[in-house]
Amino acid sequence: MQGRHLTIPSPELGRPVHLWTYGWFGQPIVVMPSAAGMAHEWQSQGMIDALEPLLRAGKIKLYCVESNVAEAWTRRETEPEWRLAQHARYERFVVETLVPWVRADCKSPHHPLAIAGTSLGGMYAALFALKNPEIFRRAFCFSGRYDARQFTDGYDSLGVYLNNPLAFVPNLHGEQLDRVRANTHLTLVCGQGAYEEGCIEETIALGQVLRAKGIPSETDIWGRDSAHQWPWWRTQATQHFGRIYG
Repeated sequence: MQGRHLTIPSPELGRPVHLWTYGWFGQPIVVMPSAAGMAHEWQSQGMIDALEPLLRAGKIKLYCVESNVAEAWTRRETEPEWRLAQHARYERFVVETLVPWVRADCKSPHHPLAIAGTSLGGMYAALFALKNPEIFRRAFCFSGRYDARQFTDGYDSLGVYLNNPLAFVPNLHGEQLDRVRANTHLTLVCGQGAYEEGCIEETIALGQVLRAKGIPSETDIWGRDSAHQWPWWRTQATQHFGRIYG
């Protein structure tokens, strides 16, 4: 399926950001890439082809954006606080620039959005929904990691805590918790097969925390044949998007 490639100026990052869009109508879904960080990842990995029936039927629109994950989370040779600052810049870009752009593209200034991602993108999807529940009303998190300390080699700080779902969600309370409960829903999906080590444990743990806090969510654990690989994510995304938006 043909997409539309654009670059969006980002004052937060000081550079243009690549974006691929697919679909003509339907629920807008912001797609976070995996550790590759590339906007064209879902196209190159067959996710767009798998979701083509929903796209052509006007059920969903996908906005696949690049990330700065290589600077923020996987660049172990730099200091954690510098990397956290890079993530904070990207978060501001998503909230202050990308979201208004998507809503303008949908010709609806207050349109509720969804967000999705696989692997490290699953962590991004959960983070953005939990921190911005009025914007991202649903998050689809496939084989995510939810303890940010794994990317800082155990280093912890307030900055790590605020980007660590398994740390800050248990402490949500009062108005902050009410906002999340009232506005968003998380779908956590993970297999038990090859290369899901860490992902499966953290998926189950986050699901338990969400349920304990009364945050709308579901945890969908697949079998031991389901691996941390694109063929499985294509199947899982097709099933969950089709169930909600089909």
